[in-house]
Amino acid sequence: MMAFYFSRLVEIFPFFLTGLWMTTKVAFISLITCTLIGFILGMIRASNNVLLKRLVGIYVAFARGTPFVVQIFIVFFIFPEWGLQLEAFPAALLAMAIMGSAFVCEIVASGINSIPKGQWESAASSGLSKMQQLRLVILPQSMKVIVPPLVGQYVLLIKDTSVVSVIGVMELTRVGWVTVVRIPEGLMVFALVGVLYFSISYPLILLSNYLERRMAI
Repeated sequence: MMAFYFSRLVEIFPFFLTGLWMTTKVAFISLITCTLIGFILGMIRASNNVLLKRLVGIYVAFARGTPFVVQIFIVFFIFPEWGLQLEAFPAALLAMAIMGSAFVCEIVASGINSIPKGQWESAASSGLSKMQQLRLVILPQSMKVIVPPLVGQYVLLIKDTSVVSVIGVMELTRVGWVTVVRIPEGLMVFALVGVLYFSISYPLILLSNYLERRMAI
């Protein structure tokens, strides 16, 4: 019986590759979006503007303090009641952007705040504007602190793409559940799902470890 299930799994393996492609697409777009939004929010979070810092703080607290699946349900089921109707794929990307950018924001803000105040003062004494100080002096130094945990966060974001299956996005986890209906050998099916997730996460894990060693030197 196990041999029969395995042969069936081999037959429908292209279906898993389709799910892997969808997972990769969601992850890639989300990583870019989260990084861009997170860096902007992180710079605001590390600024001296009290009002904006508090607003970003509320956003970060909500995104980090509520389950990701709840955020997806809000985007997919509640937003349409407010006039924003989204299909499953863009809803998944928006939910990933909300959640991921909050974590990236905290990483960036922590990196910027780790730079001694003297660096800001030195940059200011050189006649640089606030934005030039941040872009030319502070951010290049803070990247040593930001990059390793940022890559680690990317790995977590890739794994979080599995949650978007709850709204019907046909990514790897959804493919696994659909396959279990046809091949009632859950361990075999989800072992394959786990291996495929590992195949796209492990290179980032290696990169994170390398960057930690490199930045330490």
